[in-house]
Amino acid sequence: MEIGVGLPAVVPGATVELLEDWAREADAGPFSTLGCHDRLAWEAIECFSALEAASRATRRIRLASLVLIAPLRTTAAIAEAAQRIGDRLTLGVGIGPREDDYQAAGADFHSRGRRLEQQLHELPGLWQGAAPPLLVGGGGDPALDRMARLADGYVHGGGPARAFKGAADRALAAWYDNGRTGKPRLVGTGYFALGGAEAEGREFLRRYYRFVGPFNKRIADGALTSKSEIEELAGGYAEAGCDELVLFPTVPRLQQLELLAGAIG
Repeated sequence: MEIGVGLPAVVPGATVELLEDWAREADAGPFSTLGCHDRLAWEAIECFSALEAASRATRRIRLASLVLIAPLRTTAAIAEAAQRIGDRLTLGVGIGPREDDYQAAGADFHSRGRRLEQQLHELPGLWQGAAPPLLVGGGGDPALDRMARLADGYVHGGGPARAFKGAADRALAAWYDNGRTGKPRLVGTGYFALGGAEAEGREFLRRYYRFVGPFNKRIADGALTSKSEIEELAGGYAEAGCDELVLFPTVPRLQQLELLAGAIG
């Protein structure tokens, strides 16, 4: 299993300069991919802008939206931005769970599933040259069905290894039920806060996931805070069939990337 790292693009206080430094260090380190979350109604650096900055600062590492809230944008804008980033991009898309992002974009929240379905049908006709690998995120049956019919793999939203295993099994079942051969690429995600920064990181996660109510504390408590916790989660995900685990920072300081590299390298 490969290990990637997220950009701190949605962590308040992050700057483009930090993202560029983060990307350069990740490119020189043991990581397979630089991933990026997507938010609009939040103090964040826009997903494609962050990935473009990372692309300019790197040469080797893959880049991935994990995941882009596709219905907030036109399909043509997605295709154009993806091709600016270049051939190291993996395009992960989903509908997003937060209504405020849709309000900020002036997009309809309730038809977002239908809109994503339409976009997945439109994208193949918009690529100039090779199409990027396409992943779909989400936990419901409609998301898994879209993935199996129209994409190359699945992005899981995080949690313990047993949660990933359950989602991965359902993704594989949907894949084969739709007559696909081979297997989908299975990508997991998680959060980390190392070097004594767990209180700061968990406070960020409680605020970022406030919309889910009291469950936000459980998400925050799941942040990885030590080498042993990282090793345990990575081992469980690998055993569950994960192809790549991408760990996202919760604290916007470059030291966090260095600590993560030490923990996995």
